[in-house]
Amino acid sequence: MSKLINKVAVITGGNSGIGFGIAEAFKNEGAVGTITGRNEATLNASIEALDNRFIGIKGDVTNMADLEQVFKKTNDKFGKIDALVVNAGGIVDGVPMGAISEVTEESYDRYMELNLKSAYFTVQKALPYLRDGASIILIGSSAAHRAAPGMAIYSAAKAAVISLAKGLSLDLLPRKIRVNTLSPGSIDTPVFGKIVPQEQLDAVKQVWIDITPVGRQGIPADIGKAAVFLASDDSTFIVGTEILSDGGMTNISLMK
Repeated sequence: MSKLINKVAVITGGNSGIGFGIAEAFKNEGAVGTITGRNEATLNASIEALDNRFIGIKGDVTNMADLEQVFKKTNDKFGKIDALVVNAGGIVDGVPMGAISEVTEESYDRYMELNLKSAYFTVQKALPYLRDGASIILIGSSAAHRAAPGMAIYSAAKAAVISLAKGLSLDLLPRKIRVNTLSPGSIDTPVFGKIVPQEQLDAVKQVWIDITPVGRQGIPADIGKAAVFLASDDSTFIVGTEILSDGGMTNISLMK
């Protein structure tokens, strides 16, 4: 298992859920590097689980100074970065999503800041530390392709991330840096517990299973394996595009 042997990676939000699944897959393929997160306890636990091949840097991706420190410290420890996974995003703690009649301007700004603005500036702050020919993976979502109740802001932000990968690819062609989007579908992570009451959790997960053609939710390792492909030399002819890892949910209709 050596697709990423001695490659240096940075994975934002790599301390839990999909981000940790990506970090674990990278570690299994020989990578070293940095994971980030806001929770020091989960960062420390994740570093131990990754056999200390990664360091953990506590930081907030919506804070420009924090982002700069992530890349400077990674460079100081490991040298130039070969793969950047812009994973941090998703649900804003304490800020509910809802229909347009319910969402405040502050809520809108918080979701766009976490899911779009932070992605743009994570890439920008990384540029001085990226090796020419590096791979950048933006984490999108199948929500960009499907409307769901109360999800308009999040879906719009992720749709913009998919577009962003195309524009950034063009900007970075002179350095042969590839930018692609990896969009998960329904993945079984603790995030469900943040947005669904515990007594409804199993029923909500079953709804997602029922609309996923392969008949199951994804797991973080599914996304990790796809990310390894995009970070490796196996995908050097893939640029400015999106890989949907959603069990067929977006493109295959289950008609009964």
